[in-house]
Amino acid sequence: MKAVGIILAGGKNERLGALTKSRAPSALPVGSCYRAIDFPLSNMTNSGIKKVAVITQYNSRSLHDHLSSPKWWDLGSKNGGLFILSPYQSSDNSLWFRDTADSIYQNLTFLRRSKEQYVVISSGDCIYKMDYNDLIAYHEAKNADITIAYRNVPENEDIRQYGVLELDEGERVLDLEEKPLEPLTRLGSIGTYVMAREKLIELVETVVSEGKYNLVRDIFSRYRKRLRIFGYNFKGYWCNLGSTQSYFDCNMDFLKADVRKKFLEHPYIKTKPKDEPPAKFNSQTSVVNSLVGSGSILNGDVHDSIIFRKVFLAEGSNVSNSIIMEGARIGHGCVVEHAILDKEVVLADGTRAVGKPGAPVVIDKGNTIGE
Repeated sequence: MKAVGIILAGGKNERLGALTKSRAPSALPVGSCYRAIDFPLSNMTNSGIKKVAVITQYNSRSLHDHLSSPKWWDLGSKNGGLFILSPYQSSDNSLWFRDTADSIYQNLTFLRRSKEQYVVISSGDCIYKMDYNDLIAYHEAKNADITIAYRNVPENEDIRQYGVLELDEGERVLDLEEKPLEPLTRLGSIGTYVMAREKLIELVETVVSEGKYNLVRDIFSRYRKRLRIFGYNFKGYWCNLGSTQSYFDCNMDFLKADVRKKFLEHPYIKTKPKDEPPAKFNSQTSVVNSLVGSGSILNGDVHDSIIFRKVFLAEGSNVSNSIIMEGARIGHGCVVEHAILDKEVVLADGTRAVGKPGAPVVIDKGNTIGE
């Protein structure tokens, strides 16, 4: 493959509230068995990119643990590899990453020691499936300096949370504004880019020397008239874990057969496996339109929900339209509806955890409720 990969997984997102109190957004559990980072990382390796750097910073412990062995994503070869790049202190630098461009700048050694022609950059908290070979082919056909993947954002989504593109008839970028108050189009960047490796090194060195640190604002938007920057229209499924509600909606999308099929067909989304027995459904259990992770034991009713691994559900309890994370224990006679139970939450017998459509209730990791 003629590209190396960079996954930006170091950001902090306060809109996710308690869900990122002890984990990075890229480490969020998705679809009963994945983490968010699995999707861009699998896209890289499925596209033939065998050298990938994951740039981490905020609450990165669980993310580092998940990425502890590169073999699960076929990145164990001696000519490639998985590189975890975090802030470090040296004789000439003691700064955390000041933004996305600075995170690349502080790790330019990775790019300088690489020999591939291109760099593919992806956000670590976006759920999608893309063949980056198509993106690179488009980039070459347009003779572009930078190519930005985008989607046509539906009217029911808030376009103001995107980087918004304005394109000419040939798909060249005329304007790019990050999270505008008054967006001019409904073309939203999906946080995936390709450019020449040497051009990226040059641009990052230039902007950081000027005290500018943001990849989108200080390079893509600022240089849009000087460089040939094009948009690439991605038409597949995509979602961003940008808020509690979008996290909830993205997981619920996995209950739709057409969405689930995209991720379960070859080439597969890979993840770190867990050696646990299959889920156990006892005789009194009813499970409808739900995904259930390995090692779970269910004795109650589950409808339209995502259940992760090692969850215990006692008799007489009902879970619907909810996300139950690893190790949660739900006692007898509980009602869980429109809720997100984080890891290792315990609900005592008879507890109700009930939110509303569009406003799920979130119970923090490790909390015990009802005692």
